Amino acid sequence: MKKKLYLKPFVIPAVYSLLVIGLLASVFVSVKNDAKEEEHVYVSGTILDENVPVVSTIAPTTLVGKPYNNENVVIGKDYYDYKDAEENQRKSIFYHEGIYLQNTGVDYQATDVFDVISILDGEVTDVTEEELLGKSVTIRHNNETISVYQSLSEVTVKKGDKVSQGQTIGKSGTSELGSELGNKLHFELTIEGQLVDPENYYGKQVSELKLESSN
Repeated sequence: MKKKLYLKPFVIPAVYSLLVIGLLASVFVSVKNDAKEEEHVYVSGTILDENVPVVSTIAPTTLVGKPYNNENVVIGKDYYDYKDAEENQRKSIFYHEGIYLQNTGVDYQATDVFDVISILDGEVTDVTEEELLGKSVTIRHNNETISVYQSLSEVTVKKGDKVSQGQTIGKSGTSELGSELGNKLHFELTIEGQLVDPENYYGKQVSELKLESSN
């Protein structure tokens, strides 16, 4: 006759305890691994993010300059302001291949080629060339202010260059869009992520560079 085996009273609690400890350990390892993965993704995203905040060294009292220093330069086409009178709006529209386009900047023209200069200290973030817009230079001045210079015939800077206020970055030229204006510079100014009329900001201090609705 076989003897029945009986577990001693302390054996069952001990087994349950081991199971619980094992379960907790596996959960801890899983959570720790997840935390590592989340941390890695976060750090990687930060490093690869192109919109890294800029530490501006421009004095708040610095005045915004114009993108040219030639006294013969005049406005060829104004910025399109949706709040402006209808007559003025008509003068701020380009007609290209059957499409009417609102002017997102100001077009400056002159009979002779003129130097195009940076309106403030900054860093060149892009240099491109397109048939429609010509050669283009984009400069970031701080976290709120970006300037774009288009229709250039010549560019004297490259992406990543640090530029100073008044430094020549290229020369005026022509582009397919607005070709009727001849030799020109198409200039755009972005403040707090929105395009604005540059003519409203020349001569203002850097500390005053805010959207008009925010003033």
